[in-house]
Amino acid sequence: MQLRFLGATGTVTGSKYLVEHDSRRLLVDCGLFQGLKQLRLRNWSSLPIPASSIDAVVLTHAHLDHSGFVPRLVELGFRGKVFSTAATADLCHLLLPDAGHLQEEEARYANRHGFSRHSPALPLYTQDSAMRALERFRVCEAGVDFEPVSGFTLRFHRAGHILGAASVHLRCGSRSILFSGDLGRSDDLVMKPPSPPDAADCVLIESTYGNRSHGREDPLAKLADVVSRTASRGGVVVVPAFAVGRAQTLLHAIQQLKAVHRIPDLPVFLNSPMAADVTALFRKHANEHRLSIEDCKAMCNGVTIVNSEEQSRELNRLRWPSIIVSASGMATGGRVVHHLKAYAPDARHAIVFAGFQAAGTRGAAMVGGARQVKVHGEWIPVRAEVVNLDGLSAHADRDGLLDWISALPHPPRHVYVTHGEPQAADALRQGIEERFGWKCSLPEYLEIANFRGF
Repeated sequence: MQLRFLGATGTVTGSKYLVEHDSRRLLVDCGLFQGLKQLRLRNWSSLPIPASSIDAVVLTHAHLDHSGFVPRLVELGFRGKVFSTAATADLCHLLLPDAGHLQEEEARYANRHGFSRHSPALPLYTQDSAMRALERFRVCEAGVDFEPVSGFTLRFHRAGHILGAASVHLRCGSRSILFSGDLGRSDDLVMKPPSPPDAADCVLIESTYGNRSHGREDPLAKLADVVSRTASRGGVVVVPAFAVGRAQTLLHAIQQLKAVHRIPDLPVFLNSPMAADVTALFRKHANEHRLSIEDCKAMCNGVTIVNSEEQSRELNRLRWPSIIVSASGMATGGRVVHHLKAYAPDARHAIVFAGFQAAGTRGAAMVGGARQVKVHGEWIPVRAEVVNLDGLSAHADRDGLLDWISALPHPPRHVYVTHGEPQAADALRQGIEERFGWKCSLPEYLEIANFRGF
């Protein structure tokens, strides 16, 4: 058996792991690279193997850094099936066409305004190609063994990160690999905690927060403070939020704060039609999270769903305190970047981030104190208050990751720390080695691990 690391090494994006056994090839996750330009360029590069030689794809969850390359893989010649949980499939039916649509929209905008270095600017894939790729999806029940490819037996276990998120336990003959996927938190406001892991010869564990703790500060109190502060100075709160997971958590948090009068009863705008569709999926997949049906219904009470581009543009001219929740969560694209252009230059306003900001993204730059960010080829001054709510992150922190791996029934023969920026990944590696004494390493991009000795 052989494992090849095609992404999520030295970065939190581009998750792709190729498992080869008895001349069959299984790709676990198929994500887009995001953030730094040298990473994003990998999306346009050829894979080190022909896409047509991959027999099947298995997705841990629907976020684009884990699923967003699927349409491109199909365009490159992949003809197999894509296996996922039911909620992941439902989310991908929203996310992937939307990603294609946004890429087409951004390419048109770049060509119209002439700020792209490419002539013409092109999307990585289109909405139509994403729709065609979705025909390859097949749903598998969590907790039940299935065979995605002859010789491979696989089981999903709840990872708690977002709806449908799963860890993947893969067996090939007498050998086994456990892929953590993105792990959620035991104390998440919305999602249920991850299930305990199964024993495996080899474990791949994510390390997004491998060097950090979420701390004990109440994230709702911090959110209430910034909303009240901004409202008192007549400003608008702009919240870049992933349409899947963070947008729903934020809407739930805002409703909770309003109900007990901890924040003013401000207008709330959800400028992401897809996020509204995702919110409906919380009712369909009620067993995945902690919210009641009443909580799910209340989530959008008093929230204005912004559908059209014209309505979105009108939000840039608000003259009264309000809250705008809009994708994307790291401000890499989507409608929120237009809100940044409108509100970031004015000190009355606030930009509130509610999750991890990958290196090279506008979100990371702003959280890091950047005085200006480039949007659509133009430098935009950042005078608004910038706040990062780590306490609302959907990822387990260092302690949560160590707690999860400590629950393994038996020590693995090797642990690979992936899906983290270098300092975070290495800190988690050290923590695992010091606490458990297990063999642990950070794989390199395109590294190949052979398991003949297992």
